[in-house]
Amino acid sequence: MIDPKMLDDLARRFAEAVPPGLRTLQQDLEKNFRATLQAAFARMELVTREEFDVQTAVLARTRARLEELETRVAALEAQVLAVAPAAPPSEDVGLQG
Repeated sequence: MIDPKMLDDLARRFAEAVPPGLRTLQQDLEKNFRATLQAAFARMELVTREEFDVQTAVLARTRARLEELETRVAALEAQVLAVAPAAPPSEDVGLQG
């Protein structure tokens, strides 16, 4: 969620940028700017920097784990091929009789 202080600051800056002839409406404009900004930021589904950093760390750990597992699977596949390179798989193994 966006910091309310930052939202107030943005709304104040927008209101101060209004031409001098409309300065009498500054307080109303500031409230309207604040409401508009708040609605716009809510639609954007923003996350805090802290949440983003946490998710980035989770993703990095997940990627590392995936790479580790891919390496282990490749090693196991190599072992299987080294043990029985020419033996075709048989469906009726152990059912001779």
